[in-house]
Amino acid sequence: MKPTRISTLVIIAVVCAAAGWLLLRAVYAKLPPLPWTGVPALLIAAVAEAWTGRDLKARISGRRGLKPVAPLFVSRMVALAKASSVAAAIIAGFTAGFDFYLAGSLNASTPRQDALTAVITFVAAVLLGWAALYLENSCRVPEDPDAPQPDH
Repeated sequence: MKPTRISTLVIIAVVCAAAGWLLLRAVYAKLPPLPWTGVPALLIAAVAEAWTGRDLKARISGRRGLKPVAPLFVSRMVALAKASSVAAAIIAGFTAGFDFYLAGSLNASTPRQDALTAVITFVAAVLLGWAALYLENSCRVPEDPDAPQPDH
């Protein structure tokens, strides 16, 4: 498994921020206010992935007397973590683009509420991305300390 590169996630977020900003320049006046429903969903997903990563790491390393985890389950968790990190980067990028677009019009009440919603959604998406990377890292098999070390 190749680990997800943070630089890839940053590039995805920047491209989505630019796309979101360009899209909003054309249609923002016609959009309803941003909903808050995404924030709890992102936070719940982040907590679930972090908790799963913590438990999975303990089960893979054989601690706490837990039974070992099936390899297929671990591969599914890696797939979930990779998909979640990319989704979090996309959401963070679009909300950042939304905030960049609204930065010039924060004196009106609706753009101020939308900007606050977008900032909080951005933070929740970053937390989900962190939790997804933690889950992906937790799926790695620990190195055997008794294995011979390669000479450099």
